[in-house]
Amino acid sequence: MRIGFDSERYISSQSEHIDERRRQIGGKLYLEMGGKLFDDFHASRVLPGFTPDNKISMLERLRDEMEIVVAINAKDLNRQKIRADLGIPYEQDVLRLVDVFRERGFLVENVVLTQMEEDNHNAKLFKERLERSGLKVARHYTIPGYPSNTDLIVSEEGFGRNEYVETSRDLVVVTAPGPGSGKLATCLSQIYHEYQRGIKAGYAKFETFPIWNLPLDHPVNLAYEAATADLDDVNMIDPFHLQAYEKQAVNYNRDVEVFPLLRSLLQQLAGSCPYQSPTDMGVNMAGFCISDDLVCQEAAKQEVVRRYYHALGNEAATHADPIESHRIAMTMAKLGITKEYRYVVRPALNLEAETGAP
Repeated sequence: MRIGFDSERYISSQSEHIDERRRQIGGKLYLEMGGKLFDDFHASRVLPGFTPDNKISMLERLRDEMEIVVAINAKDLNRQKIRADLGIPYEQDVLRLVDVFRERGFLVENVVLTQMEEDNHNAKLFKERLERSGLKVARHYTIPGYPSNTDLIVSEEGFGRNEYVETSRDLVVVTAPGPGSGKLATCLSQIYHEYQRGIKAGYAKFETFPIWNLPLDHPVNLAYEAATADLDDVNMIDPFHLQAYEKQAVNYNRDVEVFPLLRSLLQQLAGSCPYQSPTDMGVNMAGFCISDDLVCQEAAKQEVVRRYYHALGNEAATHADPIESHRIAMTMAKLGITKEYRYVVRPALNLEAETGAP
């Protein structure tokens, strides 16, 4: 396999950059970890040389100074949401993550149930199960108008209703089984409660994709759009960054939408916000560690077609409307490739024609 990504450089530079952000914050840092800490097969496919455990290897350099909090959306327990790459329910993945983190020497004591409602019976049962295993569980509630109604959110009736997560270290990594789990809201709620207790706290985000210092239409960033087609995530030029610095940086719609809340929260609590844009919040160094851009471009194109066929398979199996595959087909059109761009497609279709079997 041709290598396009310098893994060792990434581990070193990424851990150093997180440490630098901690010093800049000058207090407790809540670090939202987007994507997967373990088994990041998407990153390893589009950045050949990136190993699936690169992120956790990087965090091991900070292990003695940090702890991990796992968030899970209580509504996902009712939906029985499955982690697609492993085929296991989110609740099982929470327990798996806790075990694997602890096996590698990380401190993990807390789980947060986000968007909790009193009538969520499955979430209550899961909370009891977690507590029986010795974990502490905090309940965070749905806030009407989140993330736009900042007056309500930053109040006793908003974040103030949430249960405070007792942590013991100054670097707190917040992770989850998958997207939509409430990691950002957990970080912001904690910052609110820390300031209520007279503790200075800040926020940063570690999200591998989209890679902010690659072009918007770079195949690696378009592969991220394909990977999140079920969420309808859209890569975009960060308008706040462009306005503040007159420079283009790539971000995505959810971070851009929630940035005014983060800025408002920090302004209300600390008197100022250290960030001028969603891109400023990030600590991602992956773009600086690409050693062969053409290799990564080709790998990303292959991944988009793979995602397309994966979506077709899911839609056929569940009789769903072809929404996800249509979105990925549009991404393929942006890249100027067809479904036969992936090497295995034509031989597979030829074999199907010869044998009459799938």
